[in-house]
Amino acid sequence: MNLFAVFNRDGGTFRTTDMSAYCAHATKTFEAAGHQIECHVVSGDKVVETMERAASTNGIDALIAGGGDGTISSAARIAWKGQIALGVVPAGTMNLFARSLKLPLDIWEVLDALAVAVPENIDIASANGQSFVHQFSAGLHARMVRYRNSMDFASRLGKMRASMRAAVGVMFNPPEFEVEFTMDGKTGYRKVSAISVSNNEFGRDPLMYADDLTRGHLGFYIAEPLKPAGVARLTFDILRGRLKESASVTAMTATQLELHFPRHRHDVRCVIDGELLPMKRDVLLKIHAGELKVLVNSVHGQEARDLLDNAR
Repeated sequence: MNLFAVFNRDGGTFRTTDMSAYCAHATKTFEAAGHQIECHVVSGDKVVETMERAASTNGIDALIAGGGDGTISSAARIAWKGQIALGVVPAGTMNLFARSLKLPLDIWEVLDALAVAVPENIDIASANGQSFVHQFSAGLHARMVRYRNSMDFASRLGKMRASMRAAVGVMFNPPEFEVEFTMDGKTGYRKVSAISVSNNEFGRDPLMYADDLTRGHLGFYIAEPLKPAGVARLTFDILRGRLKESASVTAMTATQLELHFPRHRHDVRCVIDGELLPMKRDVLLKIHAGELKVLVNSVHGQEARDLLDNAR
């Protein structure tokens, strides 16, 4: 395959990695597996334009993207629109999409896996046309991200600590808002503290990511209006991997979902794949089944990796 690799040197693990050595190792690993690869290490503000250039280059079969969840989400959008395959190098804090793909979370080990990976078609979702590979959310999660973004942190550990402080802050100040939703021809109305729409249903892991991205539907979760004690109970349920069994949560699935927020405020925000964004009063969410091609571990991946090791 003809590959184009883009690594965000400002993303997570890459900040403390010798990126010249990493790029050289990536080149050696992919070439040993019979691929051609062009490797680029760029700053965060250059990542999207570099990946877009890759997708528009004739003869490129796959984009190898390395960085945090934001970088990978952008890479998925670009690969989806460009109809090329995507290889994920997880260098962020949570690496949720890589977990769904069951890829190694070590930035060095994943190169061996991707070098012998095979393309597979999976689902991607969109909110008002903006793609996402993990989730769209509003309410509790958006407020937590807003709190976290107001804090200073310079490392993955610092980000995790800021997230914990933000979560405690939201627990004592949970939001409440109204939403109307239409799915499968049925309309509903709820007062809620949280909404989450995922690319396929969440599994039981406390990190809340889909364990199968080929089921062809959205996961739709709404949490009733919560007081601080209710947020604490919901958090406990999530930590036990029992989100869908929580008494405060209604879980559904759909292939298309329309949300309408009757009472609109200009400062209302949503989160799409970790990015805090303004939220419109009307949001159309869709699943695009099988439209994203990704590189995943092959059935005989370990045998192939053993061959690579012998070739080095």
